[in-house]
Amino acid sequence: MERFSVREVIEQAVQTEKLGYQFYITMAERFRNEDERLTKLFTTLAEKEKRHEATYSELKDIVGDIEPEGWEDISQYMRAIVESEFFLGKNKSLPSMDGIKSVEDAVDFALGFEKETLLYFYGLLSAIKEKEIVEEIINEERSHIMWLTSFKNSLIKNRP
Repeated sequence: MERFSVREVIEQAVQTEKLGYQFYITMAERFRNEDERLTKLFTTLAEKEKRHEATYSELKDIVGDIEPEGWEDISQYMRAIVESEFFLGKNKSLPSMDGIKSVEDAVDFALGFEKETLLYFYGLLSAIKEKEIVEEIINEERSHIMWLTSFKNSLIKNRP
């Protein structure tokens, strides 16, 4: 199995944030006429993904190419997440969004994506010295999960 360099791992984080942005913007537009709260939530999440992308782009310039102790195991863990179908799939893009037909589908997919992203960033956290930057984004990713979970619970409560 080919190893990732530290810079490649951070580049994957940049790509993940780009994909998250694309997903949230697409879903905000798709459900624009169905649920104003969802549109606002997804638009907010998209904006945060854009900020994370910029942060990781800056981090890539800071970290250099020195691999930390235990990098072999960390690299394998990161590759396993990146190669999962849910996270980035075989073509390094989100799985087809055609299967997302309802608000519930969109929220469930977003929750899954955020959880996978969180796992990735925990792996990144253990790999680099610039922990404060990653910890800040991990805290934001957690808040995304909480917002989405709260929204999902409100959908369940309001079902006829």
